Amino acid sequence: MYYELYIDVLFLINFMMDSLLLMAVKKVLRCPVKNGRVFVGSGLGAVLTCVLVALPLPAAVRLLAYYAGIPSMMIRVGLDIRKGRQFWKAFGLLYVSAFLMGGMLQILRPWVRTGSIFFASAVPIYYLMYGIWRFLTMLRKQEERLCEVVLHVGPETYRMHALLDTGNGLTDPISGDPVSVIDPACAQKMLEKERTDTGVRYIPYRTVGGEGVMPVFRAEQMEVFLPGEKGEFRMRRPIIGICEGQISGHEEYQMILNPDVLAC
Repeated sequence: MYYELYIDVLFLINFMMDSLLLMAVKKVLRCPVKNGRVFVGSGLGAVLTCVLVALPLPAAVRLLAYYAGIPSMMIRVGLDIRKGRQFWKAFGLLYVSAFLMGGMLQILRPWVRTGSIFFASAVPIYYLMYGIWRFLTMLRKQEERLCEVVLHVGPETYRMHALLDTGNGLTDPISGDPVSVIDPACAQKMLEKERTDTGVRYIPYRTVGGEGVMPVFRAEQMEVFLPGEKGEFRMRRPIIGICEGQISGHEEYQMILNPDVLAC
């Protein structure tokens, strides 16, 4: 029993698949390389695969070259990533992307019998795969921006989740202190008992939707606990604004934290 292998078909298939995979990794990692360089890396990977198939090499050498050597060369040439943490991140993304694309193509195989149509379906799969990567990256970044806050208002202590939002540049026009915004339901719990030390007042604010005034008050102290090993921050007498509506639709966080409070 033997197989008849057309080297030109093998090259074209590998070139197409390698190009889609490298383009996906490039977009996820935002590599500053041109598409032409990506195609050069893909072409190199396809050529090396054909050479590897043609040469009578030992099985161990073949496996090492196929699963480690060729992907490494593709990343170095196509994405201009040569070493360090970024290289291993690209290496892992390349393999995970290959597994995802291979699995999706395998699912389509029973319904797409024609070879050209089957491989043409790899293009929409590429966009779907890239969308999945972007969604997962967005989720990870949002998790990194979520932190825990302990707010001291009068004799009471309130623990809540906050979103560190670089777009929140609200400051008090009188003192110049940064203003963090909390959910109105949380503010109601804090201020339901009359306290003379909070001193609720109003400051102007401006958003994309328009302008208005926002009630604010000073808490005694605010402690911010960032995720991982980023540290813990304390701020005396922070200014807290009260939002008009619910801050988070799914109640994932109750405060939008002004990033300037970390510099106070």
